[in-house]
Amino acid sequence: MTAKVAIIMGSRSDLEAMDEARSVLQQFGIEYEMRALSAHRTPAAVEEFISGLADRGFAAVIAGAGGAAHLAGVCASHTHLPVFGVPMRTSLAGGLDSLLSTVQMPRGIPVATTATGGTGAYNAALLAVSVIALSDPAINQAYQEFRANQTQKVLDQSIITD
Repeated sequence: MTAKVAIIMGSRSDLEAMDEARSVLQQFGIEYEMRALSAHRTPAAVEEFISGLADRGFAAVIAGAGGAAHLAGVCASHTHLPVFGVPMRTSLAGGLDSLLSTVQMPRGIPVATTATGGTGAYNAALLAVSVIALSDPAINQAYQEFRANQTQKVLDQSIITD
């Protein structure tokens, strides 16, 4: 069985961006569970969900939040699984507040932080795929093909004519 990925977001308002992660995982046939849980309003529920993931066969966590954006760090404090933080775009400086909150983790509690919004969620899912690919030959093959196809698409569009 392929490892699973948890997708967690601070609120349902983050769902549109975090759907980018879901679509990538679906493309690779990777199982996932998706939850909207707040690091500040539902901390016990976050701890309960995250702390049991490794025992349930999960390989990574994708955590998206805006504003104070502490969700990824809280997740990382409750698991040894890799956590990929996705700062959400907010009205304040286009999400710079979320980016800084997500990326500035204390030594010893790592969070790999991606770009803001949907692009970040998409890339976080690809990072999770690459982690799973290390131990799953079928996912590795699919990921290698994805990367090769992506490269070829760019090369096919590289010739510019009048």
